[in-house]
Amino acid sequence: MAKAVTIIPATKDKFTALPTSSIQKRRVAAYARVSTDSDEQFTSYEAQIDYYTQYIKKRDDWEFVKVYTDEGITGTSTKHREGFNEMVADALAGKIDLIVTKSVSRFARNTVDSLVTVRKLKEHHVEIYFEKENIFTFDSKGELLITIMSSLAQEESRSISENVTWGQRKRFADGKVTMPYKQFLGYERGEGGVPVINEKEAEVVRLIYKLFLQGKTATGICKQLELMSIPTPAGKTKWNQSTVMSILQNEKYKGDALLQKNFTIDFLTKKQKKNEGEVPQYYVEGSHPAIISEIDFDMVQAEIARRQALGRSYSGSSIFASKLICGDCGGFYGKKVWHSNDTYRRIIWRCNAKFSGKSKCGTPTLSTETVQEKFLIALNQLIGSRQEIIQACEEMRFIVCDCTKLDAEIDALNEEIQIVSELVSQCIKENSSTQQSQEEYNKKYNRLVNRYEKASSRLKKVTADRNARIQRDREIRIFIESLKQQPLIVGAWDETLWLSLLDTATVYADGSITFLFKNGTEIKVPPDSLNE
Repeated sequence: MAKAVTIIPATKDKFTALPTSSIQKRRVAAYARVSTDSDEQFTSYEAQIDYYTQYIKKRDDWEFVKVYTDEGITGTSTKHREGFNEMVADALAGKIDLIVTKSVSRFARNTVDSLVTVRKLKEHHVEIYFEKENIFTFDSKGELLITIMSSLAQEESRSISENVTWGQRKRFADGKVTMPYKQFLGYERGEGGVPVINEKEAEVVRLIYKLFLQGKTATGICKQLELMSIPTPAGKTKWNQSTVMSILQNEKYKGDALLQKNFTIDFLTKKQKKNEGEVPQYYVEGSHPAIISEIDFDMVQAEIARRQALGRSYSGSSIFASKLICGDCGGFYGKKVWHSNDTYRRIIWRCNAKFSGKSKCGTPTLSTETVQEKFLIALNQLIGSRQEIIQACEEMRFIVCDCTKLDAEIDALNEEIQIVSELVSQCIKENSSTQQSQEEYNKKYNRLVNRYEKASSRLKKVTADRNARIQRDREIRIFIESLKQQPLIVGAWDETLWLSLLDTATVYADGSITFLFKNGTEIKVPPDSLNE
C-alpha cells in the first residue's frame, strides 16, 4: 500500500539562514591586494578598488559595505595582512554576508590559510566569490575547486621563492654586497648600489670600537651613546647591548663581507635561520671601503674572546680591569676612589678581595701611574729582543696554530655523521616496511645512535679546538704587527700597546709585577720608588 508523503518546502537558506522569500539585500564587501609597491602594481591596486566598488554598487540585491585592501603585502601568509584580517573580523562579527575577490591567488597563496579562512567564514554564514575562477564557496564543488586552485597558487609562490633565492645566491657567488642601509650604521648606498662610507655615522662606529678597546662593556657603551644623544641605527634613542655587539663583530666594518649568514627555511612563513653550514656562505675580502682597520677589528675580536674566557664577570671600569691580578688570592684588582669628597681625591687600584677573606691579602695598592710606568719598563725589555721574539712567534703560528689536521678531521666527522644519519633513516624505514625481530632492530638502532653521538661529540670538541687555535693565531698576529710598529724605545704610555701586547699583569706582595705578554713571554719588574 503506497505511503502518503508530503513535501514541506524549505523556508530558510541553509547557508545564510535568511528566509527564502526574503528580499533583504546581501551585505557585500570586496578584497583587493597587490604584493609589491611598484608603480605598475599601484595602478593595478587602484583599479581593483574602483572596479569592485562599482561592481558591487550596481547590483540592486547587494548592499555595499567596503573594499578591504592590502598594499605591498605578500599573499603567502595572512599574519601581517591588516586589511585581510580586518575583513575577516568584520565578517565574523556579522557585518558581511558575501566577500568578492579577484581570484584565489589574490585571496591567499597558502593552501592552509585559504581553506581555514573559507571554512571559518562558512561556519558564520559568510560566502566568498572568486570572480576569475567563478567559484562560490557555498557551492557543493566550491571547496574542492578552492583546494586545487590554492595548491596551484602555493606552488607558484614556491617557484617564485626558489627563483629569488637562486638570484640572491648568484649575487653572493659574484661577491656583490648589499646592506640594509636604513638600519646599518656607517654606510649608505652609492652609485651602482656599491656601499660608501657615511662619515657622520662612521665616527659613531669608530667611537664604539674605541670605547670597547678602552675597557668599556657593551652596557657602558650604550650609556655613553645615550648621554651623547646619539641615535641607534634604527633612529631610536635607547641603545641595546645586542646592537653594540653586532657592530663590534660585523666584518663589514673592516671592508670584508660574509654573505648568507642566514637563510629562509620556509617560503610560506618567511622564517629565517642562522646558517650553520646548511647552505653555502661566501666571504668577500675588500668588497667595500673599511671604517675600521683590520688590526683594530682583530683586536676587538680578541678582546671579546678574552672577556668571554675569563670565567668570571668582567668589569668595564678601565682597561686595567680584568688584567691586573692579585698574586696572593688570584682575584682581580679593582678601581677605588680615595678622598672622593675633598681636594686629595685620587684613583687607586687594589685587590677586590683584600679585606673579604679570612686572611688579608698582602699585595700593595697601586696608582694608575705606577702600573703604566712598570708596564713601559717591561715593554722596552720586550722590544730589546724584538727580532728573536717575532721569529719565535712566526714559528709558533706555524706549529701551534696550524689547523690542517683539524680541518681534515672535521670533514671526515661531517661525512661520518651524514652516513650514519642515512643508515638510521634506512633502518627505521626497513623496520616499518618489513617484518623483523624487534630485539635485533633495537640493537642495530642503538649501535647507530651511539656511533652518531660519538661522532657528534668528537666534532664538537675538534671544532672548539680549531676555534681556539684561530683565536690564538689572531692574538699572536696582532702581537707581531704591534711589536713591529714600535720604535727602539717607547717613552710614553699607550693604551693600545697595553691591549694588543699584554695578557695579564700579576702583582705580588713585595710590590713587583710580572707582565705576561700574549706570546707567552714573562717579564718581572721589581719594586721601586713608585710603589704605593
